[in-house]
Amino acid sequence: MTFLTAIYFIAIILITGYAFLLNHYHKLFNAIPNHEPAHPVAEMVSVVIPARNEEKNIGHCIDAIMQQDYPLMFREIVVADDQSSDNTSAIAQSKGAVLVKLNELPPGTVAYKKAALSAAIAASHGELIITSDADCNAPASWITTMVSVKQNTNAVLVAGPVRMKYNTTVLSKFQSLDFAILQGITAASVHHGFHFMGNGANMAYTKDAFNKVNGFSGIDDIASGDDMLLMYKIGRQYPGQIAYAFSQAAMVETNPEPDLKSFLWQRIRWASKARKFEDKSIFKVLLLVYAMNVVLLLLICIAFFGVPQLAICVGLILYKTIVEWRFVKSVLRFFQLGQLMKWFIFFQPFHIMYTVVSGLFGQAGSYPWKGRQVK
Repeated sequence: MTFLTAIYFIAIILITGYAFLLNHYHKLFNAIPNHEPAHPVAEMVSVVIPARNEEKNIGHCIDAIMQQDYPLMFREIVVADDQSSDNTSAIAQSKGAVLVKLNELPPGTVAYKKAALSAAIAASHGELIITSDADCNAPASWITTMVSVKQNTNAVLVAGPVRMKYNTTVLSKFQSLDFAILQGITAASVHHGFHFMGNGANMAYTKDAFNKVNGFSGIDDIASGDDMLLMYKIGRQYPGQIAYAFSQAAMVETNPEPDLKSFLWQRIRWASKARKFEDKSIFKVLLLVYAMNVVLLLLICIAFFGVPQLAICVGLILYKTIVEWRFVKSVLRFFQLGQLMKWFIFFQPFHIMYTVVSGLFGQAGSYPWKGRQVK
């Protein structure tokens, strides 16, 4: 068996294994019941927003939360200003948010967002903490739906859907589509207890559960992971009490990164938490997906050496596309992004390349984030 034949054989095996995985996710996703907005028993909720130099976004974010249909007397907004050098604090206060300022942090701090969240949670009065980001906007029934899911499922942590907006640029469309796929896997995994996955832009957990697992202690040596790593800690302490808010009424919207460099650094930051995963089921999935993309990237490079190599490479990428098609189409329908489906096949080569690059650099060293160099 030649080297090239071996590579082709490995690619077919990996994509076939990936096909079984995607088929499983597709079945899980389609089996999630839609959660209709309800009227839960009112309990005190603290919406917690870490922010650093977010003067362009924080006002819109707070306005959306102020317009929620959840009873006003049972909610508060706590903004943790992480050493902003702009008007973030002033805008947050003018909008009526409780402001916590992180003027000084212990030497050696790397988990700045976790430090901000911890400070905000300590200053909050809610029985339920709902986290979001300063560049997010939430629909009017967001809090109501998250509380309803929490009460109906007896959950101590609820993960919610996040949709990434897109504009006229191809990069924003790619980000929106790619992010929706990640969110679809999250929904399928969390609802059926397959993985511990979530996004801090839309997550709710009881303050009691947060305190019982000692918050971010033990995972505060890495900048990322304020969502999934915390979720794993809580899930181990409270088995069977993690839920997913499968409802467009709970869908928070966030912005894409403005340029390719920012996008890559964001994905590298996300990938950096992989080495901290104790959830072996996620690690196995990540390993399969990464290995498949590494082999496909190698085949893309080999394709430049001749027409037969190019034909085989294109065929294998089409095989991967067909494997993903049904799942991606279902996910985009839920996230009301079906118009992006026409871009799906054209984004495949870039998706393969960025997956390999972000996965490699995410484990290799530090990266810039919010004007800081972190690990």
